[in-house]
Amino acid sequence: MNYFYYLTLDKSANDCILDVMSQLISTNQTSGRKLTEKQVSFLDYLIETKGDAKQAAELAGYKSSHYHLLRTLKQEVLDITTEILASSAPKAAFKLLEIMESNRPIPQATNKLQAAQSVLDRVGVVKTERLDVTHNAGGGIFLLPEKTVIDVEPSTSELLQQDLEPLPDE
Repeated sequence: MNYFYYLTLDKSANDCILDVMSQLISTNQTSGRKLTEKQVSFLDYLIETKGDAKQAAELAGYKSSHYHLLRTLKQEVLDITTEILASSAPKAAFKLLEIMESNRPIPQATNKLQAAQSVLDRVGVVKTERLDVTHNAGGGIFLLPEKTVIDVEPSTSELLQQDLEPLPDE
């Protein structure tokens, strides 16, 4: 999935997302299938309505349930979602830094921090966890003697036990 887009500083984040998604929908590089005008319209409206699938389906002219439409366009909707999160990642990163470096109280800082971290996790920017495994082998090799076959003769008591017949029940 290679989509090239740019973010300009003079546009709002919403306008940038709309531009990116319009390019994504028009090229439809992921599935390689041809979308109808109504389907492309639905995907455009899905972005404009900020994810309200029911409203987007109505605006695109669909009369039936939007659930079937979402199932049909599942891959395209997932691609759009991924691109929206990817375009929001820089904002999330800056929000993390802003909260970290702030000397003043920030309202709902915990919620904002969790949301920013969640966006970064979903686009693949995660903290690196390293595990240090060191092994110190002390000593040397322990050699076992060669295995030999041992013949064991049955004892006298075992032989007598085998010769006894069970007593009949009376």
